[in-house]
Amino acid sequence: MAGNTPSLSDICTQVRRDIVRMVNGASSGHPGGSLGCTDFLVKLYFEEMHIHPEEWSMDGRGEDLFFLSNGHISPVWYSVLARRGYFDIPELATFRKLNSRLQGHPATEEGLPGIRVASGSLGQGLSVACGAAQAKKLLGEDRWVYTLHGDGELQEGQIWEAALYAAHHGIDNLISFVDWNGQQIDGAVKDVMSLGNLEAKWSAFGWTVLQCDGHDLNDLDRIFKEARAAGGQGKPVVVLMRTDMGKGVDFMEGTHKWHGVAPDDAQLADALGQLNSALSDY
Repeated sequence: MAGNTPSLSDICTQVRRDIVRMVNGASSGHPGGSLGCTDFLVKLYFEEMHIHPEEWSMDGRGEDLFFLSNGHISPVWYSVLARRGYFDIPELATFRKLNSRLQGHPATEEGLPGIRVASGSLGQGLSVACGAAQAKKLLGEDRWVYTLHGDGELQEGQIWEAALYAAHHGIDNLISFVDWNGQQIDGAVKDVMSLGNLEAKWSAFGWTVLQCDGHDLNDLDRIFKEARAAGGQGKPVVVLMRTDMGKGVDFMEGTHKWHGVAPDDAQLADALGQLNSALSDY
């Protein structure tokens, strides 16, 4: 990156530019949710997690861990990983290309640094995170395990099995975030299968429930502090994070129609025009 050290806001803008370029270059992918979760993942990786990208290992000993359960929003994760130093930024241009390590859904067989579990099938990430968090405790590590889930993903039964398990076993080094944008591939979540009162549901399952604005970096700063303060007290923590699908690109915002559709060249130019950035592009 050229010039002075970029602000977190600048990094978010650059990541959004990466997302629309990657999906356009592959003519496939999931831009909507990726754009909506950009601020959260940038904040997580650049300021909140205890990690060592340059010394990455699959076992993650001594580090905080993150599991992306809604793996279809891989573009934002790949961009954040690259810009945080896990692999070279130019590799982003290989997204969804033949023999690329950057598959449409994250996978482990290609050995891409930063990826510890495949996450193509929805609903499985919380179960994996429970095991990882328990392993941290067994190893005597004072570290956190974070997860991200789509709100539509909460329609999967395995999520609630894992939620029961985490509460029953007092897995209190686990902090899960829900991308609460109200949209999924076929329409509004409330129309496809309503989730009802999410705060009451998670609380009834034995979790500490918090809420935040997923696009306000100051509010994200607050919620990370509150979540860690609430942890370590015998209960897992879930954060219901309000976001807008397609955030940052006006014609993609607030609609399920850009859940899994790639912008054409004219739409890409429009998006990049809206996402002005002083940072260097790949």
